[in-house]
Amino acid sequence: MSTSSSHDVGQSVGPRITITYCTQCQWLLRAAWMAQELLSTFSTDVREVALVPGTGGIFRIDYDDDAIWERKRDGGFPDIKTLKQRVRDRLDPTRNLGHIDAKQRSE
Repeated sequence: MSTSSSHDVGQSVGPRITITYCTQCQWLLRAAWMAQELLSTFSTDVREVALVPGTGGIFRIDYDDDAIWERKRDGGFPDIKTLKQRVRDRLDPTRNLGHIDAKQRSE
């Protein structure tokens, strides 16, 4: 007999986004804020946003298993606009991000 709850619904749909952050550098709050922003924007379109503690100055954001941001490679931390655009470009390139896209379209 299988049982399911509303908690189980939709958990296997969408990408898994992981934010690996350096605990030595105390980047947890930055990682948590970025996770909150992604969940606020993409809510049920992503399977999960996970925070993964690491060391050695790491700050990396993966969309499924592909790095969409890596601090050393990309030169620091992403601004939230850039991060949301990179997730959107993988998730649904035609999706309008509202005010984030407005300025880009008028330029």
